[in-house]
Amino acid sequence: MAMARPVRAFGLAAILMWCFFIYQIFIPSAGIRRPGDLPSFERDPNLDPTGEPEGLLVHVSDAYAPGIENSARINATLLALVRNEELPGMLQAMQDLERTWNHKFNYPWTFFNDEPFTEEFKRKTKAQTKAECRYELIPEEHWATPSWIDMNLYEESTKMLKEQDVQYADMISYHQMCRWNSGMFYKHPALKNTQFYWRVEPKVHFFCDVDYDVFRYMQDNNKTYGFTINLYDSPESIPSLWPETLKFLAEHPEYKHKNSAMDWLTDNVRRPDHNRKANGYSTCHFWSNFEIADMSFWRSKAYEDYFNHLDRAGGFFYERWGDAPVHSIALGLFEDSSRIHWFRDIGYQHIPFFNCPNSPKCKGCVTGRLTDGESWLHREDCRPNWFKYVGMD
Repeated sequence: MAMARPVRAFGLAAILMWCFFIYQIFIPSAGIRRPGDLPSFERDPNLDPTGEPEGLLVHVSDAYAPGIENSARINATLLALVRNEELPGMLQAMQDLERTWNHKFNYPWTFFNDEPFTEEFKRKTKAQTKAECRYELIPEEHWATPSWIDMNLYEESTKMLKEQDVQYADMISYHQMCRWNSGMFYKHPALKNTQFYWRVEPKVHFFCDVDYDVFRYMQDNNKTYGFTINLYDSPESIPSLWPETLKFLAEHPEYKHKNSAMDWLTDNVRRPDHNRKANGYSTCHFWSNFEIADMSFWRSKAYEDYFNHLDRAGGFFYERWGDAPVHSIALGLFEDSSRIHWFRDIGYQHIPFFNCPNSPKCKGCVTGRLTDGESWLHREDCRPNWFKYVGMD
């Protein structure tokens, strides 16, 4: 007996619905958008072939041999704030950077500590390089908590920060370190006549051979600051940093550069919750555990006035203002954004984030990998905003 047409149509629809249901169950996971994944239009530019940067480049020559007079080296140093107990991690970082770059150019290393370095530290670090090594003690007045900080208020503030899971909130030495890195290190007598530095921390990794003098690149191409990783900060650690910055700008509108990166600093589209919690600041910042910079900027009147304003506001202690957002806000406001350079060709890792370019000169990292941690860490990447508002140079 023939089946009625409506019944046949209903049966076909049921079969199609069942097939769609099965497809949804077994659809490949690559097609599912997980929390924290980058949108598909934000393809990581590190996947593209990467060579040396455009512009004037100076490559290795005999004029960079260690210990010679009138060498090709310019007024620059590799700089590390490190404790004696961090020696193993410092040796590992030195080995990486010496292997990939400094054994060709032999720039000096300058180590800073708030306690005297041990003879073991000096002996073992000197063994990693043919370059000069300098060991400097931080003056007490550069490291100590300022006299205007109310320690009772500090104690209460750190309790509140801990309740919000702000990392290192109750470590006074961490607050002191952030303040020193923000506005004190370049005032050390050992750096009085030094212009450029490359900051190197213990336990970081370098993956790519770099065959040009990065300090000469900065000087010859009129660059002020170089970064590899660009992230969002914890808004709970800096709620009053942007309001204090706006107060400073209201007093000194002349310091804001006409080609500033203000849009990068104030974006409220990509992470609106961060902008709201940080009272108007996107929290985007250069991850300053890697930075290659011209100290002339920190020594400028604009930056000195800005740092002194922040220092008196007390947020290095009552909150947990880091040197990364402080440096980044100052650069984003007071410097020509075209003078800030993404060193995309320098392979770098500070746990848990990477900068890993697509280059035959790189070994030991996965091309285009941002993190080897949880997928939600991809949300912390602020490079797309930098590329959007400023560019990739």
